[in-house]
Amino acid sequence: MLAPMAGYTDSAFRQVIKEITPPVICVTELLSADGIAYGSKKTFSMLKFKGSERPQVLQLFGKRLEQFERAVKVAEDLGFDGVDINMGCPARKVINSMHGSALIKTPELAFKIVETCAKNTRLPVSVKTRLGWEDGSTLEDFCLGLQNAGAQMITIHGRTARQRFEGAADWEPIYKVKEKLEIPVTGNGDIRSAEDAVAKLGNLDGIMVGRALFGNPWLMGEIAVALGICKAKDLQPRPKDFAELKEFILHHLSFSVEMLGSKKGILDMRKTMAAYIKGLPGAATLRSELVRAEREEEARAILDSFTLP
Repeated sequence: MLAPMAGYTDSAFRQVIKEITPPVICVTELLSADGIAYGSKKTFSMLKFKGSERPQVLQLFGKRLEQFERAVKVAEDLGFDGVDINMGCPARKVINSMHGSALIKTPELAFKIVETCAKNTRLPVSVKTRLGWEDGSTLEDFCLGLQNAGAQMITIHGRTARQRFEGAADWEPIYKVKEKLEIPVTGNGDIRSAEDAVAKLGNLDGIMVGRALFGNPWLMGEIAVALGICKAKDLQPRPKDFAELKEFILHHLSFSVEMLGSKKGILDMRKTMAAYIKGLPGAATLRSELVRAEREEEARAILDSFTLP
């Protein structure tokens, strides 16, 4: 599965991932249930997706039951294939509003949210969470409560909310919880290679991959091959030289411009273009030019004029 990453896993990124590795299940960036319920233009613009991205899961964050009730109905109307509730985001602005991983501290509300969603949509409802708030002592009870409330799958990131992204992800508590649950469990955290995915799958039902894909979407295909999900010949290979990488970057950029418009499309792609060229000889010079590009044609001209030292 593709992890939801705010500001990164937009429709353009998901389209690229699905082109490279068709079996992947995509999850949107975390989107506000309140924003959907209130009809926010910004939020609704982020709900757009292409059929090629399916199966497409909508990830929601919030804390108000009535807003979740409305949001899951909208998800159904828009053709999403599932709804995932974010109970794991550790960003301060999210937890300060009692959203994301803050829900771990209010389990009864967390269970009510799942129950509300499950009762108001035909779509499968899942949850993404963490080991706990301070430690993993509440993980089993929390996950059992989510299952009893109607969650049909749980993804667990192997860190506590307090850890944010510090230290190494601990997958052992995830394996233990899997033994107690009747629903699928997916693991997440520190998957940086195909070897990591194979080593960490254990008794789990799936792997969710996030930050390591930024600038390296081909990793998802390598993981799928290593796990026996598909064969390498059926996937899009890595670019073999800078000429192929350049065309891939521009291909990704074209998706972004199509979905977001010329101005926002290029602005949102600046950090992604910089990630694609990270580590190349002369990358610093090229990056400084690309992050100032304001039009698709300008980005192409910059890439066309660049030669590796």
